[in-house]
Amino acid sequence: MTSPAAPGPPRPTSRDVARAAGVSQATVSLVLGEKWQGRVSETTVGRVRDAARDLGYRPNLAARNLRLGRTRTALLVVPALTNEFFARVYTGAAAVAAQHGFGVVLYPSPDGTGPARDPFASARAALDGVIASSMAADALGALRGAGLPLVMLDSDPAAPGPAARVNLDIADGMRQVTEHLLALGHRRFVHLASAVDSWTFAVRARALHEALRGVPGTEVRTVPAALDVRAGREAAERALGLPGPRPTALVCDDDILAAGACKAARRLGLRVPDDVSVTGFDDLALATAVEPELTTVRLPAEQVGERGMSALLAVLEGRTAEAGPLPVHLVVRGSSAPPAS
Repeated sequence: MTSPAAPGPPRPTSRDVARAAGVSQATVSLVLGEKWQGRVSETTVGRVRDAARDLGYRPNLAARNLRLGRTRTALLVVPALTNEFFARVYTGAAAVAAQHGFGVVLYPSPDGTGPARDPFASARAALDGVIASSMAADALGALRGAGLPLVMLDSDPAAPGPAARVNLDIADGMRQVTEHLLALGHRRFVHLASAVDSWTFAVRARALHEALRGVPGTEVRTVPAALDVRAGREAAERALGLPGPRPTALVCDDDILAAGACKAARRLGLRVPDDVSVTGFDDLALATAVEPELTTVRLPAEQVGERGMSALLAVLEGRTAEAGPLPVHLVVRGSSAPPAS
């Protein structure tokens, strides 16, 4: 007959943390409950966190959530799980959430960019707030009535509704692409545009046309395409076969369309970038998987998720969320070069 295992050491309490840090239990509660801003010095916050870590202290989340009336759960609504960009957004949001004792439920719109059903029968009881991509905005219809704080990602600043927004400087990204191609000498452009009706893609189109306006001898044609490689290839084949002088640059709304454009060029016997330059947007892993590698705009997807979760936390705590768009950067690779003619 085996003897019962000896009980382990007692679990450290907030009183133990307070004693180790030389502060009151109230101060420990403020710090570990992320309510310390403006009430506790950063030096004291560091002492409390160090003491909690050294002691292996873990707060009783169930008791704290009951006390606060919160589930400490956020919903992230994205167009599709298969999109690398949104997977990275989730990674950033989850990292910040974990630092604050939150969980993130990921909910993709079943039809990609179309409407989605309410993921919870009683969203108010199940969630503390929602972070949503503008590309999946239709999925939020049922949730809006729940009175939950909403943070929108990559959405129209002029549109009413959300408690906070996190935007990328999309217009500047397209300006960087256009200025790069103009400097190489390109004047005949095709805009391979996403067929998705979304603010972020409307901004790209507007920025491209504005950057070309007033530049002598330039022309641009817009060819829409669904967001997949096959649609991008078919649209690029149509664009390269239009009457008149062949375009020397295909400006694509994202890397997936750009990969399709590269396939179209090869099928037509054209070389990238010798006969036609191709640019993308997003800097997905795909951008360096194609040959030549894509000139594209790098979007800090993980930072979008981090900023989105931080904004939701700020709203929940009655603070002002960080404002201003996140910068984006052009990455020049082998798919762009001066035109042959």
